[in-house]
Amino acid sequence: MTTESSFVQPAIPKFDGYYDHWAMLMENFLRSKEYWGLVVNGVPVVAEDAVLTDAQRKHIEDQQLKDLKAKNYLFQALDRSILEKF
Repeated sequence: MTTESSFVQPAIPKFDGYYDHWAMLMENFLRSKEYWGLVVNGVPVVAEDAVLTDAQRKHIEDQQLKDLKAKNYLFQALDRSILEKF
């Protein structure tokens, strides 16, 4: 019997100096993980005094978590020497 955990996870595209190619691969990777919308639209910003429903609060928390996951993939794709330049 096959379980989901036995499926091979796609490799995170590593940046090799060819930005256009890497960007295309990374966009496809993030789309497959359903994180691309966050890259395009960003995380919703809510005023500190805003009154939110539980559903709205949960949605924002979910979006923030997805944002962190997308950033994690990007950090894994970049070599430390590249990150240190910023």
